[in-house]
Amino acid sequence: MFPPLLATGIEPAHFDIGNIGLLSLVVWLPLVGALALMFFINKEKTDLIRKFTTGWFALCMVPAILLVIKWKPDVQGLQFIENYEWIPMIGAKYQLGVDGMALVLVLLTALLGVLAALCSWEYITTRTKEYYVFLLLLQTGMLGVFAAADLFLFYVFFEVMLVPMYFLIGIWGGERRLYAAIKFFLYTLVGSVLMLLAILKLYFAAPGVAVAHPKEVADSVALLVGNNSGMLALVQDGIDVARNAGGPSGAAGTFNLFALQALGSARGADGLGFIPLNWQLWMFAGFAIGFMIKVPMFPFHTWLPDAHVEAPTAGSVVLAGVLLKIGTYGFLRFNFPMFPDAAKHPVTLSVLGTLAIIGIVYGSLVAMAQKDMKKLVAYSSVGHMGLCMLSMLALNPNGINGSVLQMLNHGISTGALFLLVGVIYERRHTRQISEFGGLANVVPAYATIFFITTLSSIGVPLLNGFIGEFVGLRGVLEAKVSWAFWGATGIILGAAYMLWLYQRVFFGTVTNPRNEGLSDLTAREWAYLLPLVVLMFWIGIYPKPVMKYIDGPTNTIVKQVSPGYFK
Repeated sequence: MFPPLLATGIEPAHFDIGNIGLLSLVVWLPLVGALALMFFINKEKTDLIRKFTTGWFALCMVPAILLVIKWKPDVQGLQFIENYEWIPMIGAKYQLGVDGMALVLVLLTALLGVLAALCSWEYITTRTKEYYVFLLLLQTGMLGVFAAADLFLFYVFFEVMLVPMYFLIGIWGGERRLYAAIKFFLYTLVGSVLMLLAILKLYFAAPGVAVAHPKEVADSVALLVGNNSGMLALVQDGIDVARNAGGPSGAAGTFNLFALQALGSARGADGLGFIPLNWQLWMFAGFAIGFMIKVPMFPFHTWLPDAHVEAPTAGSVVLAGVLLKIGTYGFLRFNFPMFPDAAKHPVTLSVLGTLAIIGIVYGSLVAMAQKDMKKLVAYSSVGHMGLCMLSMLALNPNGINGSVLQMLNHGISTGALFLLVGVIYERRHTRQISEFGGLANVVPAYATIFFITTLSSIGVPLLNGFIGEFVGLRGVLEAKVSWAFWGATGIILGAAYMLWLYQRVFFGTVTNPRNEGLSDLTAREWAYLLPLVVLMFWIGIYPKPVMKYIDGPTNTIVKQVSPGYFK
């Protein structure tokens, strides 16, 4: 069974409000707001709807901040664990928990929810009530993805969040909104189906490992849970379900996410996992394609520019800030720990590394050729997320730390860029670069914030983009010098297209008379831009508070994939 030293482990952070766990409150509070908005506020009271929803998103940040306040930094792995029976006949449970990596993404999601609601006040003029209902529903889906500790529950959240985003694009988007919404939905649905097949195969394969190799599984559990007694109980519960597959409950396996990690990363004396490599490769591919579409990686990226350009400003902010991160998060949470032999297989690394490099260079070059500001920022995401993928494929602490940090930084910087494009679109109803020029003379505050965000995006020192790129490239350089060269090339190209954009839009004299009377930033616009600017400087100057949350989960992933790395 499990090593006796774990019995003296530390209890992880846990906090209940009434009979409701704090993490459940974080996940479900936006849904409560959606229901309240749907049933208790008249759709004609648009001003009240905007204020209520923005206030509710702000309220939803309170339990998310409590997660940080109650967090125990000396405990490894999951905290705020919740474990309840749900569908015993298939072994699915209502299990929630966050480690440091998930916590950072939960906080980013909570913050961007407030900003998305606030930036929509002037942009959304039709069906206001329905719009904010879908925005709140989307928030619950995204938070659930990061908080789920059960694979079946994760899949439910993963699928559910597609629906509100589909309607946000399809109803409140631009001229080609239906095309963009359907394309987004179909691409993601294809990936979801392939992922489901991989989930089912893993579900039926795991019990055999649990029964046949108890000692090796116990060692894998010890590596995963460390000193966390609460997480040990959660993982042991999942492994017991797997061992008793086909017993009184009738379940054929377990969906316990971290039990599946322990079973997938358990190794024999030969250093190999107990799930055959060929099956690992097939299951890795099933999960990977689903997450590659989400990232998105080349050649699955074509839905992204259409979705970004046609989506309302808030939709673009959430899409860039959170939804794309679910793809990279998925690789770190599922692919690497569950299928470690497949993850470090030379063919896997070669294929994914090549596609990441193509995405970096291709996305940057296409961004440089764009005439639409929003489309330029959309294609920049292809390049930036390609660099996130390349960093994590280094499979070392620096690479994965840099990747997670850059996931957070991209959400801040690119989210701010989409907000800034939305500001000028509300005034001019055009995003064509050729329509602007010399704006720094007319709207100096707007130009200043745009300049800071541009420098953040291209990774200038003392801003958040620099530290993520530096740490990530350090890891890539350790793994493969040629990869580091292409990663650095992407950073150079990123600087080129962003600075060129800024020069054309803001420098020189005002060339278009329609820009002469533009108003500068309003108090509401300052309110949703300033928090992101503060984060850009804070993370760039003092990243330690963020790094301390992600360092532990990163080291665990490296140990699962490459057990001898730290030796």
